[in-house]
Amino acid sequence: MTQLNTPYPATAYLTGFLRQHAAELDLDVRQADPAIELFLRVFSREGLEAITAELKARLEEAARDDDDGEEPPKSIASFLAHAERYVTTIDAVIAFLQGKDPALAMRIATRTFLPEGPRFAAIADKGEDDPLQWAFGMLGVADRAKHLASLYIDDVADVVREGIQPHFELSRYGEHLAASAATFDALQAELESDPTLVDATLDDIARELYEEHTPEVVGLTVPFPGNVYGAFRIAKALKAIAPKITIILGGGYVNTELRELADPRVFDYVDYVTLDDGERPLLALIDHLRDPAKPLLRTFVRTEGKVVLRSDPGLHDVPLRDAGTPTYVGLALDKYLSLFEMLNPMHRLWSDGRWNKLTIAHGCYWKKCTFCDITLDYISRYDPVHADLLVDRIEAIVKETGQTGFHFVDEAAPPAGLKALAERLLARNVVITWWGNIRFEKTFTPELAALLARSGCVAVSGGLEVASDRLLGLINKGVTVEQVARVTRAFSDANIMVHAYLMYGFPTETTQETVDSLERVRQLFEAGCVQSAFWHRFAATAHSPIGKQPELYGIRLHKEPAITFARNDLAFDDPTGTDHEALGAGLRKALYNYMHGLGLDVDVRTWFGKGKRSQVPPTTVAKDLIRTALTVSGR
Repeated sequence: MTQLNTPYPATAYLTGFLRQHAAELDLDVRQADPAIELFLRVFSREGLEAITAELKARLEEAARDDDDGEEPPKSIASFLAHAERYVTTIDAVIAFLQGKDPALAMRIATRTFLPEGPRFAAIADKGEDDPLQWAFGMLGVADRAKHLASLYIDDVADVVREGIQPHFELSRYGEHLAASAATFDALQAELESDPTLVDATLDDIARELYEEHTPEVVGLTVPFPGNVYGAFRIAKALKAIAPKITIILGGGYVNTELRELADPRVFDYVDYVTLDDGERPLLALIDHLRDPAKPLLRTFVRTEGKVVLRSDPGLHDVPLRDAGTPTYVGLALDKYLSLFEMLNPMHRLWSDGRWNKLTIAHGCYWKKCTFCDITLDYISRYDPVHADLLVDRIEAIVKETGQTGFHFVDEAAPPAGLKALAERLLARNVVITWWGNIRFEKTFTPELAALLARSGCVAVSGGLEVASDRLLGLINKGVTVEQVARVTRAFSDANIMVHAYLMYGFPTETTQETVDSLERVRQLFEAGCVQSAFWHRFAATAHSPIGKQPELYGIRLHKEPAITFARNDLAFDDPTGTDHEALGAGLRKALYNYMHGLGLDVDVRTWFGKGKRSQVPPTTVAKDLIRTALTVSGR
């Protein structure tokens, strides 16, 4: 599973593209989302009844085998204590989060309708009459109820993970089995072990989808490590009932991590593995299946027990202008549900609301950041689309879905492309609400930000990374901290929310620079330049300039094991010796508070704990850094 509120766009893109060729190639193209089906079956009356029965059986067995009578985790104990209430309320809660029963908000908001497990500890009674008053006031009943219902869902997810299926997550399912996994061993062992209740449910869904559609060829898109286990599970179930079916694996994870695939066991589950954009490889594969003499493009196959990459240099990728309009036909859009877990208006966009997905340009127009996978096609091949064609696609998607929310999923949307799109939306009187990812570059002036806002832009996200000009230079980010302050202020003044991606642990980063970065981030929040952010721990990746030339960045890579499956993150030694793990907890704690409007007047060193403060040097950041930058920009 990736997101519960909206379909991942890959299948919509490929379905729309292939349907353009349906008549000439005699294709019947359909799409389905087993992930949302799996969630809805687990989180249902029948699903929770089965979970309750299995948990009780496991506890009884454990009690027989263990005289000490070890207590179950808090999540499971709380769930079983209120199991009947969970079973009774789950279907109503799901319908509410799907937007089908808004009246239920009145009951949920009373905090007497739902059982409250450990996830509610943050809003437990602390002597306050209403601990959520600050967030929702007296009239924000719908959002208050959505937040409470989201905590309830998280409680149940914890129970499933801790009591039924250890790999279960709402967005990173079994991620550790696949992320940078040098061999296929761990993944195959899980696939061939006895299925859990959740596994069996997914197997049932795969079989039912086969019976409904009886496909000859199935493509499985795998965007992230958390999708890999589910994809192989589906493939295994399909092969069991239809051994002659052809299964193709592709997607972002494959494109990034499986470029050195050499394990033939993978092809016990799938028949082909394609790299990079799927349009042309799929067309070539369709021709190849009908005539094996036809060439393939960037496609792994198993031949005589060995994995071989076949790629004909005469085949070329489809330009974005010819990729067609994504279509959501076949996906039950009314089944997706919105969650509101963090009380931050910008942060909620990733999990709340149904967003149509669209791309303004393929790849990145900057493609210089040294930590980024700029050697891979999805970054390196920049291919923009004319604004009028984009608006045509927007109008077609709105007509099909009836929804006007758009998330532009570019690596970094080009300023010129956004300006042209905004002008055409306004000229053609097309009303949408949109957000997307950008670079905080100087082209985003107050005037451009205001234009984007008038066209429907409500939020942007972008990489500040390490808030240090020295390190931004090593990253080759092409921005400075002061520039980011001016650009984010321009967006905020236009009533466009801003999310900043942050990074710590970059090669040669010192403790002082980490503390200084937090201070700069504090100032940006305090000045109202950013409303949301997230700290990522730096990882050297195989396809980035740092991974390819680590000596230029002062680090030494560890010797790698033999790679037969996945390769991405690279372990390394940084001679600077900064204890990034110790600093990370403080960075995350501070940011969590800043996103809730708290702690902005606190010395940043205090976030690192009493034992660490004496080891953290006083910040040397000029307190007026952000104020100076904003004064230059006219604020």
